[in-house]
Amino acid sequence: MYAEVIIPLALPKNYTWSIPPHMAEAAKPGVRVEVVLGRNKKYAGIIKKILTQKPESFEPKPILGVLDQQPIVHSEQLRFWEWMAGYYLCTEGEVMQAAVPANLKLSSESILVWNEDRSTDFSDLNDQEYIVAEALEIKKELRLNEVQQLLDASHVYPVIKKLIEKEVCYVWEELKEKYREKKETYILLHPQYHNEDQLADLLNNWSRAPKQMELLLAFLHLQKTAGEVIQSELLKKSGASAAQLKGLIDKKVLLAEKRNRDRIQRPPLQVELGFTLSPAQEKAFLDIQSALSGKPVCLLHGVTASGKTEIYTRLIEAQLESGKQVLYMLPEIALTAQMIRRLQQHFGGHIAIYHSRFNANERVEIWNKVNSGDIKIVLGARSALLLPFQNLGLIIADEEHDASYKQQDPAPRYHARDAAVYYASLFGAKVLLGSATPSIESYFNAQQGKYGLVTLTERYGNAGLPAIELIDMRAFGSRGKTALSPPLLTSIADSLSKEKQVILFQNRRGYAPYLICNTCGWIPQCKNCDVTLTYHKIKNKLTCHYCGTSYPVIQTCAACGSHDFTRKNFGTEQIEELLTEAFPNARIARMDYDSVRGKHDHDALIKQFEEQRLDILVGTQMVVKGLDFAHVNLVGIIDADGILGFTDFRVNEKAYQLMEQVSGRAGRKDEEGRVLIQVSNPAHPVLGFVKQHNYPALYQFETANRQQFHYPPYTRLIQLTCKHREKHIAEEAANLLIQGLKKDFGTALSGPAQPVVDRIRNQYLWEILIKLDKSVGKAQQCKRQIQQQTLIIQSNKRYRAVTIVADVDPL
Repeated sequence: MYAEVIIPLALPKNYTWSIPPHMAEAAKPGVRVEVVLGRNKKYAGIIKKILTQKPESFEPKPILGVLDQQPIVHSEQLRFWEWMAGYYLCTEGEVMQAAVPANLKLSSESILVWNEDRSTDFSDLNDQEYIVAEALEIKKELRLNEVQQLLDASHVYPVIKKLIEKEVCYVWEELKEKYREKKETYILLHPQYHNEDQLADLLNNWSRAPKQMELLLAFLHLQKTAGEVIQSELLKKSGASAAQLKGLIDKKVLLAEKRNRDRIQRPPLQVELGFTLSPAQEKAFLDIQSALSGKPVCLLHGVTASGKTEIYTRLIEAQLESGKQVLYMLPEIALTAQMIRRLQQHFGGHIAIYHSRFNANERVEIWNKVNSGDIKIVLGARSALLLPFQNLGLIIADEEHDASYKQQDPAPRYHARDAAVYYASLFGAKVLLGSATPSIESYFNAQQGKYGLVTLTERYGNAGLPAIELIDMRAFGSRGKTALSPPLLTSIADSLSKEKQVILFQNRRGYAPYLICNTCGWIPQCKNCDVTLTYHKIKNKLTCHYCGTSYPVIQTCAACGSHDFTRKNFGTEQIEELLTEAFPNARIARMDYDSVRGKHDHDALIKQFEEQRLDILVGTQMVVKGLDFAHVNLVGIIDADGILGFTDFRVNEKAYQLMEQVSGRAGRKDEEGRVLIQVSNPAHPVLGFVKQHNYPALYQFETANRQQFHYPPYTRLIQLTCKHREKHIAEEAANLLIQGLKKDFGTALSGPAQPVVDRIRNQYLWEILIKLDKSVGKAQQCKRQIQQQTLIIQSNKRYRAVTIVADVDPL
């Protein structure tokens, strides 16, 4: 018996290990096994399939141990991983690395083992080597951290390397289980006092130790209100000491008991909708059910604030009644905080959140509960798609147009919306895509009849769509000098006077996107990337938003020696500062990557705004995506030119989606909202579509252009990027790649060319774009050629260090 095992490495193909006879029963697909690859490097892999045929070309090593009694993934996940690796041009090991929580992959720890054949003559060793060798002779084994303590140094690899070369020791790898169940001490009433009369007698005749009496009363109160009493919570709420608690335990009044406790507490299980759909929502709900009975995917195109979430809730309820699991995907972690509160009101503990902000142990617990079927509904960002569902009935991809569904780095570079369609097919499940501004590709599939299409054209409660006004910034001085125009400031003041809230959108974080020398025009750039540095006033640093490197603020021009610098353009920090100056009594907050980094920061800020403890919220794309605030009547878009000016064939689509989505935050309840867009080119055609809230017109405009220039949805794209520290070597590799692909795909190739930012983290970039027609098998043929050509190029010593990144369906 042999096993094909996936290990979390980017191996070209899965390796095969032999199964020792005594492990034959325990070894089955989906369980983790301990294996050795190379000389002695250990990994925790997952069995993909059991084989009876021995590999012809090599002698397989034996599996060292089976780590699980039950599979941690099911056959559907293993098939999904295989499909992802093939479609997105990566390896199954990379998919496993992305999917499985870190604490289930285990870690290999190096142990130095004394060589018993070595003489105790240490005369050939230097001082540091002698110290380690002497300790090894006594202890026989040393862990890496023990060597570091002995030498009082963190960098000990040169010493270890010398000791191995001199045959003082050898290295052994040991796998460490990192996940630990959380233990808590629970406090219980001693069984003899379960009788109410005996408990009353105890309390009435208590004569000494008044502090213990107070602690006992606090315990009884907590037991009545919370049900179970945890020692740490009891001591905190009662203000008592551990010694006083021990006194009650010694007197056999209370008992202490160690138990496992979930790290993420869930409310009681319940299903309680508590709302009625409007006639328009009811029609949409029935139309979706009808569409999904005939097609695997349906697109719900509903305007902002049309009540799509209530429709999703009804669909989830139907799946729960049939015993199925549901995945509800959102593009941003920020959205899950507000949505979980709404859905827990209806589904209680049936629902759980999953995303990358959870710590490693929390992710393991959710993984195991989804795997066992204990959790029925998962709300999460794109990584939730990789959970081991066992009985999936429905996937909802809300805000399906959002680019955050696409993973960029590292591999697998998958699009969660598109991958969800295949994943659902493995279960016979259905997929519902929802958006007020669908992606061109999804709407095209619906128009072609591949997906069902349901439209919802009116807002819930008959609220009107917000009125959109353009502010021509040319009337207020040269571009870039004025962040907040007088009409916008007047409108903000008017909203505040009515005790309404305001959202301002600026898609640049930091204080100023760049500094420029007024004498010679020199602009500070990152040393590792060919990009300007953003000034962050709060940190008083210049920061590269590509590699994250920070620099002190430059006072002297490197080119001419001048000290005269100007801060150009406006980031969210500067907008917040200008608002504070203009409205000193207003409560203002900022929502961007810099201000909401913690696990609960998003939720805390959203709660403050929901509860009207803030008046103005300034933010980047985080404020655009699906958040629901009842008291916002004004939305301002600070710099529409910046959104419309990107060099990207999707620029019009993305600009429309951003502006329409951010405008959708206004006037969601009873009062009509207003949207003010500051722009220097008010004649841009996209602004006309936004003013009219006319998505079909944008779709017609975009598809006509894309068909003419052979872009999606009429073609498939694959982007290849060659990276190397030497510019000319990256260029040479890109040209070789073009030459290798030219024979079969010559007309489909564009490039190689340098991107706008052509150096990131000291790696020069050269890009190739492949536009493939949608004929059957064409994409698969091209992917095979790409893999072959990559191997050929990297087999040449000159290009071995070149990284070739394939991005299928790039955004």
